[in-house]
Amino acid sequence: MIEAAISSSTRAIVVVHYAGVSCDMDKVADLARKYDLYVVEDAAQGMMSTYNGKALGTIGDLGAYSFHETKNYTSGGEGGLLLINNPMFFERAEIIREKGTDRSKFFRGAVDKYTWQDVGSSYLPSELQAAYLFSQLENVDRINENRLKTWSRYYQAFEDECSLGLVERPNIPLGCEHNGHLFYLLLRSKEERADFISFMKSQGIMSVFHYVPLHSSPAGRRFGSFSGDDVHTSSCSERLVRLPLYFGIQDDEFTHVVDSAKHYFTTLT
Repeated sequence: MIEAAISSSTRAIVVVHYAGVSCDMDKVADLARKYDLYVVEDAAQGMMSTYNGKALGTIGDLGAYSFHETKNYTSGGEGGLLLINNPMFFERAEIIREKGTDRSKFFRGAVDKYTWQDVGSSYLPSELQAAYLFSQLENVDRINENRLKTWSRYYQAFEDECSLGLVERPNIPLGCEHNGHLFYLLLRSKEERADFISFMKSQGIMSVFHYVPLHSSPAGRRFGSFSGDDVHTSSCSERLVRLPLYFGIQDDEFTHVVDSAKHYFTTLT
């Protein structure tokens, strides 16, 4: 699928580690070498996840984490981190980060004045955002373990429904260690998912679906294209639903979610 999309205009392969579960980075690396391309990892959901022992975001030339309020670790709204694994991008990244100027060089005494050198914007976090995030980074293992525990409980809770063919659970490929970012179920149809979400809402539970596939979005239709056959993308997007998962979820809250979902699934048998 990736190889079919590569053209003479291609400069990089951008992979998305959805739900903190790694793409097959060995195959991606092979293609990048074959066509002399850069690799960019969208590891927004992948902090604390690994692929064959390597942290997501550290495998490609560039990687990115998100500290948005919906992520495992947050800086209090918006924020992120760029991992630069290829030294050739160090200098330009610093300039872009500093509103397109070489201000950082000036502060280091490398230049006698600073001025605009490139495109850029203001990406510097405030001290308050940094402090908000730092307190969580001091507890990354505790937060990660708690989320993984909840994820595993969900996975076990729906084993019977999966065996009956009512739902599909997440699949974690060999060599991938995820971070419990989110737990989803794949229902049998778009209609069943809509009914499920409506039922869960009636029980006071927010269960939502996720992204609309890029190729079917207005921007995707305008700027991009889909390579190969759409066997899985649209189907999964139409059937996927997420269950509440956050650090410190209480046992009674978790039980209410599971019991409500199981009650819905009994109506399908």
